[in-house]
Order: sequence, then structure tokens, then C-alpha cells
Amino acid sequence: MTDWISLAAGQSYPSGTLYVVATPIGNLADLSLRALHVLGLVDAVACEDTRNTGQLLTRVGLHRPLLAVHEHNEREAAERINARLAAGERIAYVSDAGTPGISDPGARLVEAARAAGHAVVPLPGPSATVAALSVAGAMLDSGDGRFTFAGFLPPKARARADAIAGLATLDHAWVVYEAPHRIADTLAALAAALPAGRRLLIGRELTKLFEQIQVLPVSEAPAWLAADPSRAKGEFVLVVEGAAPAAADAGLPDARAQQVLGLLLAELPAKRAAKLAAAITGAPTDALYRLALAQRAEGDADDEATA
Repeated sequence: MTDWISLAAGQSYPSGTLYVVATPIGNLADLSLRALHVLGLVDAVACEDTRNTGQLLTRVGLHRPLLAVHEHNEREAAERINARLAAGERIAYVSDAGTPGISDPGARLVEAARAAGHAVVPLPGPSATVAALSVAGAMLDSGDGRFTFAGFLPPKARARADAIAGLATLDHAWVVYEAPHRIADTLAALAAALPAGRRLLIGRELTKLFEQIQVLPVSEAPAWLAADPSRAKGEFVLVVEGAAPAAADAGLPDARAQQVLGLLLAELPAKRAAKLAAAITGAPTDALYRLALAQRAEGDADDEATA
């Protein structure tokens, strides 16, 4: 029988080191053997939420002192942890779920520990981004495996639309996270801004009991979500297919498309004007929308200058 504990211990774990440990995003069985070994070895566990991490440790039969390190106290907590590392302690850091520092606290703590001369050791493991990309199939082909991770989109509609417009022409897949109370707005914004046939992977509650993975044209995503109220529950990761080469390389729309856009902008919001101009002229919606935003910004600046 394989001695898994010996395998996990088959590496040195020096004192005075910060161990950045990935934890499950849902399924407890995804906690690695190395993570279990290190969490049992360290002197304390720094964590985003002591209640969540306390429950995790209890479920795997471990008990360690917990140190709260979250987005509101990360700088101050880093000083205290550095003092403990200087005294020769081993400290693990975990976020609530997944890999620390990836849309989670941890980056400042890592930077502070390294700046103070302490070793920082990563223990890889669960990540919603990597899990979703691993089943994205041909969506990764256009960028030869490249992807852009954009984290959470802005919550406000205008800022969200601007962020999507900035990502829309990437020639490779891009990944965003979304919370249940904003998923409907985000899918609607993606459908409005992207070509109808652009493919989208919706990953919901990955690794959990009600895990769901759906790949569909982005134009169909709002209707898919609305068809079943249970689909709006849980945490989401979205993988958006990259733009086709012609769209990614496109510069400004031609003169006729710009003229049509200008006429529509006089009466309509930028998003609606770009969509209609694209339908009329055949120019890419993405490029028209970026141009519309730029023209609106110039118009606002002119208004302020003449006020």
C-alpha cells in the first residue's frame, strides 16, 4: 500500500516560512495531501475568515491557532505575521476557497513576507479558473492556450460595459467570476456587447453537489438563466471565447459605419447605437461600441470645457 503521507512529506518545509495553501472551492476531497501535511505542520494558520477555516480544519481533524488576514487588515496583519516568521515559526495562509491571491486576499501578505526576507512557498491546488478552462475545449485553441483572467467585473452597469468592451476584442479566451445577485445583469451585458455567436462557458457551483457546466452562444445565455430559477444560485465562473482574427485585428469601422453610428448616437445610448449600427452596416459591434464610448467621452469633455 502506498504511504501517501510519506509522499506528502517528501520535501523540506523550513521554519520561518510562509506557506500559501490552496483549499477546496467546494468539494473537501480536493484538499491535497501536501496541504493536509502542511496545515498539520505549521504553528498557525492565517486565513481570510476564521470561521470558515476553523470548520475546514475541524472536518479534516486538525486544530491550529487561527490568525485573521482579510482585505481590511492585510497590511497590519502582515506585520504581525512577519514577526512570527522572524521568530522561526511556520505560518500557512489560506483564503476562504481556492488559491489565495487570485481574486482573494493574500497578495499583500506575500509581498510583505518576501520584502522582509522570508521564504514564501506555494502549495497549488483548487482554482475555479483552471477548472473551467480545463473543460473549455476549443475555446482555448484560438489563443494557443493563452487566456486572460479578469476577476470580477465592475458592479455598476456603465463600468461593467466598459470592461466588457475592453475585453471583447482579445484574440483568446477570457475568464471572469460573478456572484449570484449579479449574474443576470452580467449575462445580459455580455449578450448586448458581444457577437451573438460568440461561445460562452457558464460554470456554476464547480465541484459542489449541484455543479453545472453549460456551453452556449452568448446571445442565448440570458434566456438559459431565466428558464430555471435554480440556475441563478451559487458562485459562477464564465469563460468567454476569444474574438475571431478578423474582429480582433479590426481597427476603426469604415466611414459609412462611423456615419451611421454618429447619427444613432444623437438619439440613443452608446450600447444600443452600436448594436443598431452593426446590424445596418455589418461592422463589428465591439469596434462600434468602443468608438461610441470614445465619442461620448469626447462630447462630455467638450461640454465641460464650454460650461
